[in-house]
Amino acid sequence: MMNVVVLAGGISTEREVSLSSGAMVCNALRRSGYKTVLVDSFLGLEELPENILDIFSDKGEVETVRVEETAPDIEKIKAGRGDSGFGTIGKNVIEVCKVADIVYMGLHGEDGENGRMQAFLDVLGIKYTGTGYLGSALAMHKGVTRQMMLQSGVMMAKGKVLYKGQGASEAAEIGFPCIVKPCCGGSSIGISVANDVEELKNSLADAFRYENEVLVEEFIQGREFSVGMLGNEMLPPIEIIPRGGFYDYAHKYQAGWTEEVCPASLDEETTKRMQELAFIACRTLKLEVYARGEFILDERGDIYFLEMNTLPGMTPTSLIPQEAQAVGISYEQLCARVIELSLEK
Repeated sequence: MMNVVVLAGGISTEREVSLSSGAMVCNALRRSGYKTVLVDSFLGLEELPENILDIFSDKGEVETVRVEETAPDIEKIKAGRGDSGFGTIGKNVIEVCKVADIVYMGLHGEDGENGRMQAFLDVLGIKYTGTGYLGSALAMHKGVTRQMMLQSGVMMAKGKVLYKGQGASEAAEIGFPCIVKPCCGGSSIGISVANDVEELKNSLADAFRYENEVLVEEFIQGREFSVGMLGNEMLPPIEIIPRGGFYDYAHKYQAGWTEEVCPASLDEETTKRMQELAFIACRTLKLEVYARGEFILDERGDIYFLEMNTLPGMTPTSLIPQEAQAVGISYEQLCARVIELSLEK
């Protein structure tokens, strides 16, 4: 059976989400017979066994990680690790990845989804799961994604990218309410809805704390859906219904804060249209193996594309495992299928 490194953690604001996904994937692969080790890409491994392959011999359950209501303090985590000599890559990470048959990418956010880690592994000749560096980079940047999808004829809300130093007046044509998003963030961190100029100023200030580019879009009132891709197949849409609030970081990862309905209550025509749009997005952005698209369906029946996720979460509250389950694919089978498809590409 194959030796697999599940690479998770890192230093993005989605660190806890990544560790939660990674632990669950590691345990699922072990239950399926894979020799698997969970490695934090930033903290690394202090010591290696004399025979490095022995690191894959542990068959016990990895302790699961609970995602808190707020994102972790990344600066504190950085301060707790010395210099590994490889920047954001921890001690012995490269050595372990080189002897694995494949690296299961469980890194969310920076490095894991922007294509940097994928490009680095490509240079080293290390196989990994999911989309390559180019598709990862294209889909990670909401401004680039927006331009490419509009050119493909996909409907999106009116929007504009702002750069640090620009203010609320630069987004006046968007109108209110509008939604403010860091261009490369995930898990709804730094995202907020503004109903007037003062709120927009505050939202921009908050979003610019995370990045130097921010996307301001018209807020489309409607039902929110996600559609996953696995190989060349589109999974059934799942409807996302936050309870008592906006679908923010806490609503995404706290059990019971959001209701998810899968398969979603949609007519056949709307389901097919949404799946077709997700397929177009995957092909336009050069996504491979698996991904997940987000959409809004308004009261007129128009479908607005929001964004693509190239490394869908695999936490206890994540969406793509629920979509896979709806077509008879268990969590363990989903993880194994991701590896199989990645080795085929």
